[in-house]
Amino acid sequence: MKKYILFDNDGVLIETEMWYFEASKRALQEFFDLELTFERYMEIMAKGQRAWVIAEEIGIREEEIIVAREKRDEYYQEHIQTKDIAIEGVVDTLKELSKNYKMGIVTTSRRVDFELAHSGRGITDFMDFVLCVEDYPRAKPHPDPYLKGMELFGATKEECIIVEDSKRGLSSAVNACIECIIVHNEFTKTHDFSDASYKINKFSELQELLGSLE
Repeated sequence: MKKYILFDNDGVLIETEMWYFEASKRALQEFFDLELTFERYMEIMAKGQRAWVIAEEIGIREEEIIVAREKRDEYYQEHIQTKDIAIEGVVDTLKELSKNYKMGIVTTSRRVDFELAHSGRGITDFMDFVLCVEDYPRAKPHPDPYLKGMELFGATKEECIIVEDSKRGLSSAVNACIECIIVHNEFTKTHDFSDASYKINKFSELQELLGSLE
């Protein structure tokens, strides 16, 4: 029986992945005159690489990439403060799930971006903890983030379930040997989710699915 839910953040709880892509694309174009196509970004994302790999491939120095990355972060923060990033049904579903499960968020977002995006949303009110990229040694697709979440709960792998929307996140769950639910997201719909334990079309279907596993 599942007792603990570990949620990915971007694309699962809030709709931010497109805006991170747009910010990265803009910075790469402005600083290095490089085009980051959606198809290439999907490949990079699935592997857990950085968008900056296309700059590294042509020999651009890390010092220059750092400057461009700082500007990308500015663009991204502007997006998450001005765009509609809410996902329908998330808060209501979390409220119901909180009656029967303990929950945490495991994200590759920086803490500063996470807090900015979640300000006033009420989502974190239902969580026991939030793990950001600064809180574990290796990011997704490595198992470290989800193993750390399981450790904080003091749970077994059998008691946990993960909710993700990307191949990178699913790989992290599989590498941690924890069952994973993929929730459909248009942004990541081309990813290979054949290793997923379960799939749902929208977040609000999560409660019914979990109920069927009891």
